[in-house]
Amino acid sequence: MRKKLFIIVPFTCFVLSLQAQRKPDAEPAVPRVAKTGDQSHTVRLALDSSVTTSNTVTIKGQRVPYTVTAGSLPVWDESGKPLAGVFYTYYERSDVKDLSTRPLVISFNGGPGTSSVWMEIGYTGPRMLKIDDEGYPIQPYGLRDNQHSILDVADIVFVDPVNTGFSRPADKDVPPATFFGVNADIKYLAGWINTFVSRNKRWASPKFLIGESYGTTRVSGLALELQNAQWMYLNGVILVSPTDLGIYRDGPVDAALSLPYFAATAWYHKKLPADLQGKDLTAVLPEVETFTVNELIPALAKGGSLPDADKNAIAAKMARYSGLSQQFILQNNLEIATNAFWKELLRDKGYTVGRLDSRYLGIDRKDAGVAPDYNAELSHWLHAFTPAINIYLRDELRYKTDLKYYMFGPVSPWDRSNDRTGENLRQAMAMNPYLHVFVQSGYYDGACDYFNAKYNMWQIDAAGKLKDRLTWEGYRSGHMMYLRKEDLATANQHLRDFILKAIPGDKPAKY
Repeated sequence: MRKKLFIIVPFTCFVLSLQAQRKPDAEPAVPRVAKTGDQSHTVRLALDSSVTTSNTVTIKGQRVPYTVTAGSLPVWDESGKPLAGVFYTYYERSDVKDLSTRPLVISFNGGPGTSSVWMEIGYTGPRMLKIDDEGYPIQPYGLRDNQHSILDVADIVFVDPVNTGFSRPADKDVPPATFFGVNADIKYLAGWINTFVSRNKRWASPKFLIGESYGTTRVSGLALELQNAQWMYLNGVILVSPTDLGIYRDGPVDAALSLPYFAATAWYHKKLPADLQGKDLTAVLPEVETFTVNELIPALAKGGSLPDADKNAIAAKMARYSGLSQQFILQNNLEIATNAFWKELLRDKGYTVGRLDSRYLGIDRKDAGVAPDYNAELSHWLHAFTPAINIYLRDELRYKTDLKYYMFGPVSPWDRSNDRTGENLRQAMAMNPYLHVFVQSGYYDGACDYFNAKYNMWQIDAAGKLKDRLTWEGYRSGHMMYLRKEDLATANQHLRDFILKAIPGDKPAKY
């Protein structure tokens, strides 16, 4: 039996850069830091390490050769001391000679506290997990080629912020506040991006950020931070299932904006009246959106002064659009919390609906109650993604470490104060005429719902001067719209089109 190889080094920066072809009999590279003895086994991240393999994928009928580098790059403080190692996987098309015209997409997921696993092997990367056509887990676990990957038109680096994936602080004495907060996160990752771009000679390349969920908060802030602190200007920012981006909403607005999502979910589960149920989803939603803005928000603003007759009329319309009973809506004073909706919609059938994707069903201990026991969709996703990413990084890419891969890592407490990321994005767009923004939303996402995403765009561009550089698309799935086979193809094509459109050629950056 072949013995495993351990590399034992002090816990400081160390460089391991190996180029290896993917062959069954190749000796794996081992970026592992281990210390054993006296019953102890301490495993730490090699702060500066990488292993590179080669592969090919067929995308839209075209053979695309590429290299993929799995590794870690340090984050440094002002004095040059390493603060953390940030793990990444970098996909570079290997038959491109001129990188100055080759787009680079820098990809983040959210949480905060989750790694880039979701979009890497679920959406844009050249390898993806095995799931069924609607996104449900299947066994045996494993991966397959992603024929819809955007690697044909852009190189991609997937980044795991500190305490996600394999990324870790350099030592226990580094203050958590260095990493765990809206603005701390943006600051250190901007510096890390500078290091990555410099090492990989990508300063001339058109650059794009893509973030999902909390990752949209991150990339919206990074757009301005990269300009102001790193002097790096972007061509595009892609927001997948965006958060509120620090854009204030409260009271009637906050209470009302979820109704179009309720309508989409009720339509999917066939809980709407026959005349609405007989229409296509995209024919139903504009009616609900108009009611929400023109009638529901003003009614909620009146509070207790709203006449009973008007209150009953509003409740009747809400019942028509949400699949809930008029009585239930009146009992909640016209303000339906999302938790209550997930519990109530299918209560009579003994099911709850998922938070991040309301196509998924859950079963609670009791049908009674005001909120589901668990997030039905997340259990399915962790079921599918966790084995696949461990198989991929450890076996296919041969990044060897005994570190646990954090699907969700310890990042609490997270400082959410002074979140102005929506305004940061607006400023970045105003200062950079090249910068375009593309928003993708799933109609069945109850955590970062599609109508709140539209509201973000209205508030970011209140003057209406940026609308030719703001684009939105909706999909018939949830938070991770790409898990549905049909949406995987469509959403990636939308990304491809956006990236190519946002490259100006020889057009100067001016108004």
